[in-house]
This record gives sequence, C-alpha cells and structure tokens, in this order.
Amino acid sequence: MKTRILFFSMLLLVSVSSVTNAQEDNSLKLSGELLTDQRFLLKSPNDWAWNENRLTLKLDKRITDNSKFYSEVWLRNIGLPGINSSSDLYNKGIIDPYNLEIREAYVQLYGFLTENLDVTIGRQRIVWGTADKLNPTDNLNPLDLEDILDFGRRRGSDAINLNYYINSDFSLQGIFIPFFQPANMPVGIFANALSPNLELPQGMVLKGLSDTLMMPRYNLGESSTAGLKFKGFAKGVDFSLSYVWGYDGLPFSTRNTFIPVDAFGGITINSQLSFARTHIIGADLATSIAGIGFWAEAAAFIPDEDVIMTNDLSAFYPLSPVPVTQDSLILDKTKPYIKFVVGGDYNFADGSYLNLQYMHGFIHERGAENLNDYFFLRYEKKFFNEKLKVAPIGGGFIVTDWNNIKDNYALVYMPEIAYQATINSEITLATTIFDGKGDNLFSNLKDYNMFMLKLKYSF
Repeated sequence: MKTRILFFSMLLLVSVSSVTNAQEDNSLKLSGELLTDQRFLLKSPNDWAWNENRLTLKLDKRITDNSKFYSEVWLRNIGLPGINSSSDLYNKGIIDPYNLEIREAYVQLYGFLTENLDVTIGRQRIVWGTADKLNPTDNLNPLDLEDILDFGRRRGSDAINLNYYINSDFSLQGIFIPFFQPANMPVGIFANALSPNLELPQGMVLKGLSDTLMMPRYNLGESSTAGLKFKGFAKGVDFSLSYVWGYDGLPFSTRNTFIPVDAFGGITINSQLSFARTHIIGADLATSIAGIGFWAEAAAFIPDEDVIMTNDLSAFYPLSPVPVTQDSLILDKTKPYIKFVVGGDYNFADGSYLNLQYMHGFIHERGAENLNDYFFLRYEKKFFNEKLKVAPIGGGFIVTDWNNIKDNYALVYMPEIAYQATINSEITLATTIFDGKGDNLFSNLKDYNMFMLKLKYSF
C-alpha cells in the first residue's frame, strides 16, 4: 500500500512538473482524457453491469532533434464494490476499487547508428494490420480482454523496436520482446464469456473445478517473442508481410485429471493449462478506389508442436497397472489455420458513413474446424455541423454452422447516439442487444442486454 501511495505521489509531482515545464518549453505536450463508462442490464432488476471512471494522462516530449519520450498512464476507478463482510468496510480498495496501469512508456531515438534507422525502447503498443480494430496479424502485444465489447484492445509490451527505412516507400521492422505476457481475461458480468462449455460423460456431475497454469520459464529462449515486418507502398496500395515467433496468449487445457468425490457420479476436475509456441505468417493491404477504402488482412498460425489434451481417469481405476488416459489432438502442427478479414468503408457527401467487414476466426478461436464467420456493419450519420452523430445500424451477425444456421448463429445489435457538447467533450448513449442459438461467444451473452452511457472529455 505504501508503495502504491508513493507511486501516486510521484506521478502527481511529474504531472505538476510537466505542466510547469510546458510553460517554459513548448516541445512538451501534456494531454489526455477523462472517460466515464456506465452500463446497466435491461433485464429486471436492472443490475449495474459496468462502472469505470478513467483518467488518461499522456506525456509527449521531443528531448532533442533526434529523440523523444512518450508515456500513457491510466488512473481508474473500475468495478463495483465486492463487500462480503464487515471487515471489508475497513479496506478502501474494496469499497472504492481503483487501479493504475502504465499503458506505454518509451524513448524513441531517430537516426540511431545510421540516419535510416529508428529505435524505440520501453513499453509500447506495436500496432500491426490494416483492418478496423480486429487484426489477425496484430499478435505482438497481449490481448486486453477486460471489456469484451472493446474490440481490438491490447496492452503494451516491454520491447525493442527497430525500424529501418529503405527509402520513402519501403521499410523493414524488427521487434524483440523478452518477456511473455498472457492475455488478461474478461471481468464483471463478462467473466465467463470465454470459458468453454464442459461436456461430461453420461452419469458424471461436476462438483468442483480447479486449474494450474503452466507459464513459460522466464529466460531469453523460452519466454521471448520476436517479429519481422516488411512494409511498402506501390501503385496506390499499402501492403506488408510479417512474421511472428511467439505464444498464443490464451492457454490450452492440456491435461484434465478426473477425481470421483461420491458414489452418485460427482467428480472434481483439475486442469493443467499451457501456452503454445506459435509461428504466425501475415500479410495485409489497404487502398482506396473511387473514394472507397478497402482493406484485407490474413494470418497463418502454425503451432511449434502438436497441442494434445489428455484426460486422466486413473482415479476411477485404482487397480489398473497403467494410468488410464484419453488423448485428443487439439492443434496439429502440420495443419496451419488461417484467420482473415476483408472490409471497406465510405464517407458519403451527406455526412453519413458506412463500414462493412467480414472476418473468419475471432480472437479466441483456434484450429481450422473451430473458426467461425463474422459479419460486422455500421452506418452512421452526422447532423447539426457534425455535433450530433446517430448510428441506427451497428453490430454483427455470426454463423457457427452453415449447415444449420437457425440453431447456430448470433446477432449483436449496437445502436448509438453521440452528441459533441463542446469541442472537446462527447456524450454517448448506446444499447447492446445479444441474441442467438448454439455455443458461441455472443449468443452466450443474450442474458446481458444493456444500456450504456459514456462521457469523454479530452484535454
């Protein structure tokens, strides 16, 4: 607690010092935003679904002509009080939950060793891909799945980022990340959104579930990630080819131990969760034809080795001379699976905007047979000198089995109204409706239809 208080105090001093320096040196930029995001469920009794008040502070300073510093910090009050006993009333962190997150903090050096080479060192968000938010080639930073509705959010990574500019049209980028960081999972009402449905043998009743997470060892060989990207521009087309040698940030269940606990079929399961080393080969392009923006992006995922799930039933056969196990192949290293996105957008003369994307394979889906199809559409129109923005159509349609669509689909409808009250403040009202059938991410959320209110003030 003392360390946290000290950190806040230091951050406050840095902020005050930054403002003072800004008055003396115009090269320093202090900016940010205040965001409040409130949501409640439409289903009675209208439980509160999300509470977040976020202060974003950004510092951007060009130290010399060939170097600069940048940082982004989130200070947040997030979540609802988890008070279970009177002792919790003595803990302000439970009554009023908050956290601090350093999203980015790095130094960038221009013309390092040679005038064509730039190097960035520190915590940074390395964005790859041309699609809108959902990018199959964007695999260097860990997924931030805290808010499952904030598509495409990732955390920063501590990295060395080298950019070599061959000429004005072509460049080569190399990335080295020494520490593996797994994805952080959804919280609040979304906590179980990505949890798979367990199918137990007939007669078994699950009484308890536990797991053990097997993290890669922290050394240069086992926990590091590396990436290489060639980027170019030719005949009006931006394109790139990329390669990542890293980990899938979501763990696989690689061993499940079944233990009987009573004579009526009750069991407990302990799962061993492991991360798979993966090779990812990507390509993307973006262009504009007759004012219409087009993009396409694809990535082939190649497991470094077979991913096998073992079910250990030895406890049911204590007299067996050998362990009784059942193995299932989850990912075959000889069979890469490909995720891809194609889409486009257009700004009409009357102030309206249309965005359409088709994606094969969502962020949590692995294996060719498990990749589903997603269609996303958004139409919005601006009024009153662009102060009012109305999006009557927004959301997606998901198909998980084309042979039986009526029982394997999901529908997400997200209409929105945003009003720019001042030049730097915006109020947004939105509704999110989920529906569908079958076992898929969004149909599993159909009990969580919600209303959302957001206020964003930029400075």
